[in-house]
Amino acid sequence: MDKINLTEKFSKFDDYWSPRVVGELNGQYIKLAKFKGEMVWHSHDHEDEFFQVIKGNIIIHLREKSIHLSEGECFIVPKGVEHMPEAVEEAHVMMFEPKHTAHTGTKETELTVAIDKQTWI
Repeated sequence: MDKINLTEKFSKFDDYWSPRVVGELNGQYIKLAKFKGEMVWHSHDHEDEFFQVIKGNIIIHLREKSIHLSEGECFIVPKGVEHMPEAVEEAHVMMFEPKHTAHTGTKETELTVAIDKQTWI
């Protein structure tokens, strides 16, 4: 049981859209990712997805609207809702997801990180 320093953890990787696991809580992974550019449109059939902006700004595009998030703001995408995260400039984001959540939901793309390939930092 050690504290988690988010700044230190974010300094350990540079790639975008490739979440790193920093902890586990009640069957959920706590993940950190750097966002820049656009992710793919995707949805998660069985789980909600929580986004907390630690540094920078992101946009969570939904089919009917876009949610702009700044540092200190968060948003929960309900299960089954198609969404596409975007960051114009590099952003640092923390996510809470059930351990079995597929990275790009029901879509398999070049950005997809397989559940068994998730990296702990």
